[in-house]
Amino acid sequence: MIQAKDLRKAYGTLVAVDGVSFEVRQGETFGLLGPNGAGKTTIIHLLAGALRPDAGTIFINGASDPTHREVRRQIGFAPQALALYDNLSGQENVTFFGKMYGLNGARLKERTAWALELAGLTERRDDRVHAYSGGMKRRLNLACALVHDPAVVFLDEPTAGVDPQSRNHLFENVEGLARQGRTILYTTHYMEEAQRLCNRVAIMDHGKILALDTVDRLIAQYGGQSVVEAELENPPAEPAALPGQLDGTRLRFETDRPLETLVELAARGMKATTFRVDRPDLEKVFLTLTGRRLRD
Repeated sequence: MIQAKDLRKAYGTLVAVDGVSFEVRQGETFGLLGPNGAGKTTIIHLLAGALRPDAGTIFINGASDPTHREVRRQIGFAPQALALYDNLSGQENVTFFGKMYGLNGARLKERTAWALELAGLTERRDDRVHAYSGGMKRRLNLACALVHDPAVVFLDEPTAGVDPQSRNHLFENVEGLARQGRTILYTTHYMEEAQRLCNRVAIMDHGKILALDTVDRLIAQYGGQSVVEAELENPPAEPAALPGQLDGTRLRFETDRPLETLVELAARGMKATTFRVDRPDLEKVFLTLTGRRLRD
């Protein structure tokens, strides 16, 4: 459904996208993760036809030019920078974008009502957008992207700055779209979002994709071992026999088999009264691949 091959985009000497290739299958939710300035938003703008690549090819549902009107009608784009008119009502915003995509008459009215209901804004549809909260604006942003019933949806940081209730509502919207078979490209800084929503994830930095796979496979390859901290009831006199470092009665070690290792220790007379297991997750993978240096 979405194919990008050897995409490149530079702004003077700054290379924002450097030879990026990936494919998003029909009905898949694909996550694009990276630090600030990694090139995620530039890629979405290239795919949506808002920017022209310096090199490389793009296919959306088999069509090679996303600037064409018929191709753009297949795309719904909710940008990170809200694309809303504050002096219009919520309903007027959705109706405007519906008309931009060629909807009119009964179909426009039907789709506008559907989009506002999806966003949980039916009761506030006549309020001007400047009176909306940040979460309401994010939900309206998504409604405007979906009013024309697109097969492909680009969501660029869709939960940035929203309250937990709106965030959960947006999650449920994305999951509902996935169940309907939409193809979704999703960028986010929040690792738990990608773990919950995405079938596959690409992690990128400095304009390049560093790793691409399912979340479970990325964790298995780059996440490292689980870290266990256990309070031992009877620590041994010779701590050299332990799998990690002993501080008083507290044992800390890394292992691929945390529970099995604790059972083995108990069988040797070193029962853990309490323990904590920190398993590797997507955030650890992200930091392993992109580093811990602060980005501005």
